[in-house]
Amino acid sequence: MLRPMPHQQARLARRLIDQHYDASLTLDGVSREVALSAYHLIRVFKHAYRLTPYQYLVQRRIARAKELLRTTDLPITEICAAVGYESLGSFSTLFTKLTGLSPSAYRLNAQPTRQTGYIPLCVCLLHDLDDSPTP
Repeated sequence: MLRPMPHQQARLARRLIDQHYDASLTLDGVSREVALSAYHLIRVFKHAYRLTPYQYLVQRRIARAKELLRTTDLPITEICAAVGYESLGSFSTLFTKLTGLSPSAYRLNAQPTRQTGYIPLCVCLLHDLDDSPTP
């Protein structure tokens, strides 16, 4: 029987993470699914994607949380659960560490500026626009 090449196993691990990022994934579980030891999976995955499987999982979850914060009115606790975190405190701390904003501040800052007719001064200066309010 032919064994898959390590890069194929890294791709399979990434696909598993992409499909199940919202579940309780463990390194042991993913490594079992791709038929590699946990430590070998970390090495192969990091070589292929420049991130460990855990770092990739966190990146994937936070990206989805950002999308949900921008596009839905779901409560932050529901978003936390929807992206695979059980603890709101852990989610908020990690989100703040990675984005520089708390989830609620991110949601406020992600609101489109056209709703208020306000263009931030930095954008006006960058594009040589009039910064006076629009009617």
